[in-house]
Amino acid sequence: MSEILQLMTLLGLGFVLGLKHSLDADHVVALSTIVSHTRSLKKSSLVGVLWGLGHTLALFLVGILLLSFRFTLPDRIALAFELLVGVVLVFLGIDVLRKIEKGKIHLHEHKHSNSTHMHFHSHKDAESHIHTHKPFIVGMFHGLAGSAGIMLLILTTVSSTFQGLLFIALFGIGTILGMLAVSIVISLPFMFSSKFDKLQNTLRMLAGVFSIVFGVVIISEIGFLILN
Repeated sequence: MSEILQLMTLLGLGFVLGLKHSLDADHVVALSTIVSHTRSLKKSSLVGVLWGLGHTLALFLVGILLLSFRFTLPDRIALAFELLVGVVLVFLGIDVLRKIEKGKIHLHEHKHSNSTHMHFHSHKDAESHIHTHKPFIVGMFHGLAGSAGIMLLILTTVSSTFQGLLFIALFGIGTILGMLAVSIVISLPFMFSSKFDKLQNTLRMLAGVFSIVFGVVIISEIGFLILN
């Protein structure tokens, strides 16, 4: 009976830690850059779920390997994954700024039969399109970056590979639900400002710039650790 209670406590801990993990600053910043281009609660929710699924898949792949051989990731590899997250944040921020510039109204040449004329054209509608693989892949990168600490915790608390994978599963469910909630909350300002182009672009620009700055900070800190 005590073993069952211990297992349930362990799995409950995994779920709670997954919820807490979803609130990590780098996760929220990355998610905000993607959600900033959505205009519906449904799309925003999908982004959060896909992000969580990608994160969980990465942990599972690493978990199967490390739990099978009972070892943790070398520090250099763990730091390399963290550095990669910084690079991803910079690219996500740049992508946001690029889409803002692309969405501005501009003169566009248009042809009808033998006549050609110019009219104003905007790519605003194209901005709301979200590629479903993007949040999934970004979630995988973040899953790899966080795998070292999570696996160290698992290896010191579980007694079998099966228990470890169960822990990851509950951790993943917690992360998915947490990211779902986070994506919904983040999307609200962008949804409410959708009728005010200048306000919405300002919010998007802030999300993009903050992502770039946060990514550069991570790259600088991790790069210093790797070089030393």
